[in-house]
Amino acid sequence: MEIQEKGKTSFTHLAVKLDPGEEIVTESGAMASQEAGIDLKASLKGGLFSALVRKIFGGESLFINTFTNKASVPQTMVVSKETPGDVFCHELNGDSLYLQPGSFLCCTPGVKLITRWAGFRFLIAGEGLFRLMVTGKGKVWVGVFGTMLEKQINGELIVDSGHLVAYPTDINYKLQLSGGIISSLTSGEGFVGRLEGNGKILLQTRSLGGLVGWLNPRLPG
Repeated sequence: MEIQEKGKTSFTHLAVKLDPGEEIVTESGAMASQEAGIDLKASLKGGLFSALVRKIFGGESLFINTFTNKASVPQTMVVSKETPGDVFCHELNGDSLYLQPGSFLCCTPGVKLITRWAGFRFLIAGEGLFRLMVTGKGKVWVGVFGTMLEKQINGELIVDSGHLVAYPTDINYKLQLSGGIISSLTSGEGFVGRLEGNGKILLQTRSLGGLVGWLNPRLPG
């Protein structure tokens, strides 16, 4: 399998070449184009209950698509995300990573997608009751709105939840108000995330929630 990132960084997409028999797993709707020898199979990843949980409470698509090269020669396809921005590849070697809703783009077959309970505070903050965890061995590609930033945590770090993309599962992630009740409501910050531990996290320079908040007052009623 050969995957190239093109269009960086504002409109990054993946040019994927699959050898005969190779396959790649993508988010629903991520395929932009494909050659005729590639077969598509849509599935409820992890079963019906797990898929429904991710859809209703986790902000993820109900279906996951598996593209397999059924031809006798290499076949190519293009994978892209819905929003403008960059794409980052993370290689898993038995470790695990939590992904924020909507950030998963695609992965190699050795990667498992698992739903994990987040908590009611996450629901209040608009992040859903469940989190998506990727684990196993292989590569996973995550999409961001804007540009990707890598940040090393040694202790604690406060982040805007709308800018957090992914973080290791051994880092503790808590949601809290950015300040007092009045300051949190009037500052525009609302809920923020407190990350505790040691490891590397992924951030995005733009926030879809921030874009929606900027657009709404400007749209005709």
